[in-house]
Amino acid sequence: MTNKNLRKYSSIVVDGVSQAPSRAMLRAVGFEDDDFEKPQIGIASTWSMVTPCNMHINKLAEDVNKGTDAAGGKGIIYGCITISDGISMGTEGMKYSLVSREVIADEIETVSGCMGHDAIIAIGGCDKNMPGLLMGMARLNRPSIFIYGGTIQPGPNHTNVISVFEAVGGHAAGKVSDIELKQIEDTAIPGPGSCGGMYTANTMASAIEALGMSLPNSSAQDAISQEKTDDCLQAGEAIMHLIEHDIKPSDIMTRAAFDNAIKVVIALGGSTNAVLHLLAMAHTMKVKLELDDFTTIGKQTPMLADLKPSGKYLMSELIKIGGIQPLMKTMLEAGMLDGSCMTVTGGTIAENLADVAPYPAGQDIIRPLDNPIKKDSHLVILRGNLAPGGAVAKITGKEGLSFSGSARVFESEEECLQGVLDGTVVKGDVLVIRYEGPRGAPGMREMLSPTAAIMGAGLGNDVALITDGRFSGGSHGFVVGHVTPEAIEGGPIAIVRTGDRISIDAETNEVKLEVNDEEIAARLAQWEKPAPRYTRGVLAKYAAMVTSASEGAVTDKHC
Repeated sequence: MTNKNLRKYSSIVVDGVSQAPSRAMLRAVGFEDDDFEKPQIGIASTWSMVTPCNMHINKLAEDVNKGTDAAGGKGIIYGCITISDGISMGTEGMKYSLVSREVIADEIETVSGCMGHDAIIAIGGCDKNMPGLLMGMARLNRPSIFIYGGTIQPGPNHTNVISVFEAVGGHAAGKVSDIELKQIEDTAIPGPGSCGGMYTANTMASAIEALGMSLPNSSAQDAISQEKTDDCLQAGEAIMHLIEHDIKPSDIMTRAAFDNAIKVVIALGGSTNAVLHLLAMAHTMKVKLELDDFTTIGKQTPMLADLKPSGKYLMSELIKIGGIQPLMKTMLEAGMLDGSCMTVTGGTIAENLADVAPYPAGQDIIRPLDNPIKKDSHLVILRGNLAPGGAVAKITGKEGLSFSGSARVFESEEECLQGVLDGTVVKGDVLVIRYEGPRGAPGMREMLSPTAAIMGAGLGNDVALITDGRFSGGSHGFVVGHVTPEAIEGGPIAIVRTGDRISIDAETNEVKLEVNDEEIAARLAQWEKPAPRYTRGVLAKYAAMVTSASEGAVTDKHC
């Protein structure tokens, strides 16, 4: 390959007499003569001080830049937005969270597409920026690598951000004092890194590594560690290999690779958000993946990891025993993964795992295949007259496999949270939170505040929650989200009344409103669609374009 062949896109921007103005501007940001002969690597950094998940990523971006330059490329760092789910949770601001995934994908496509970057290395460290970065890279389909910003260290007494949310519920129930709440608030989040359990950030980092779009172990490194620095430095050499061999996301993000990612997410007991994001990523890559594929794959895949929120351990403890690589090797040897899938190393999954050692004897974080926590998936796709378009439940088995109770309806997350804190919610309730879907909210907020308050109040085994919104990876208990059609679209969830009986069965995969068909039809005929909550700006645009949760809540399907 000639040097120009390595510069498939940047040569258009910087070569020739006519591009002298372009070169002049790049000289102002540090380019020298020989830099114009190098492949240009866009380094997308989601650094910001709005959240601890991303507060250290500026340093990681600099490390990536060093590695890229050392390998013979020319790194160009640029910024992408990020928001904080944890900070905005339970507020109107949380409506921007899922929207930010689409904005970030647009940013990657816009900046690297405009500037003629020959390849992209993107660094993410929070729930929505990771799938957003992957979607942007998939759209451009140029050699690309994702780097995870890494996980946070736990606070004292094994605490983390979910401990704070649950302490709020405990405080309302009189189980946590003012002093105890303040102590947890002060110490549970000690520094940089993504939320410490198998919540959405660590789930998506693991999924992306299993997908083949990260270097091995990128998902299982502490945010502040030599291993994470090395991950960033090594990305430069890896991206040059991808450029030289023209290995693109479309060569890596195949249907078989998505199947691998789904199986690893299930084995880890990962977040329900993985369903939403993997559907969206597959759509962007033009890979056929549907909601019911999670059921098919889930029947063959056991849940093995005893990780928070429903389990005992944190990601930092999984890191100490080897991360997800030994798990993937175990699954590969059992015939559960497709080892022929290409990865960003330039080698296959099987080649990457060849020399991986097993977990140390005596560890109990990852169960053996013959002694799973649950014999099949904890991500359960439900259908029925309450969710004819599908819904997603997170059922580990610890909550039981079925629940039946009396509906208590709330028109927003805030109303439900207040109902938990003031004692309105009682044992036997099935809480229904509606008008929180992708279009209805708009933005499909996560219901962490009410679910955490439920757990903190000691009602975790006694109530269920159903919503057309979604859940944080930190949510646990008997929860069903992503109900479609959503309420704003006239789905049956819109006409549920307080006092109606609702049954949920994770064995028959059914969620049922125990009202006869004639009554449901009569209520739907009387239902009136509410006026949109936003008529201008990004939320209004999102509501106008977004698809249902069962289709990944993407905004470019009909373009």
